Amino acid sequence: MKKFLKEIYPYLIIIVVVILIRTFIATPVRVDGDSMVDTLHDGEILILNKLSKINRYDIVVLYEDEDDNIIKRVYGMPGETIRIDSNKIYINGQVIEDKYTFGETSFYSDLTLGDDEYFVLGDNREISKDSRSIGPIKEKNIKGVTSFRIYPFNKFGSIK
Repeated sequence: MKKFLKEIYPYLIIIVVVILIRTFIATPVRVDGDSMVDTLHDGEILILNKLSKINRYDIVVLYEDEDDNIIKRVYGMPGETIRIDSNKIYINGQVIEDKYTFGETSFYSDLTLGDDEYFVLGDNREISKDSRSIGPIKEKNIKGVTSFRIYPFNKFGSIK
């Protein structure tokens, strides 16, 4: 019995380490739907970094409910005022660069974000369920940031 335990001990350590990494550091996530087209497509698999700081234009994974996640891009940061008019995004009254949009961005009146809130948009604005319909996202509802695609293999690497 001692010999058996000695033989499986390294495997148990590997299993525990993998579980800890997936729980606290990084885990794969699957894109479900077309709200991030042209950047991401349905079925792609990304690596979610659970420790990364959130910045403007980061792609984040949010809790929608226990079984579903949604993937969006961060535009508004805590404390900022956001407005969308004539397909332009204004942060604190200044137009910001929006090179990721696919489709028309509907009007959204002034909203000032709280100290722990973010304004997120899908890249495919015409079909995206994002902060325009669900409101600001609390930081506690953001699972992490993703910037690396692992599948499909012909797109393996950093997401641009």
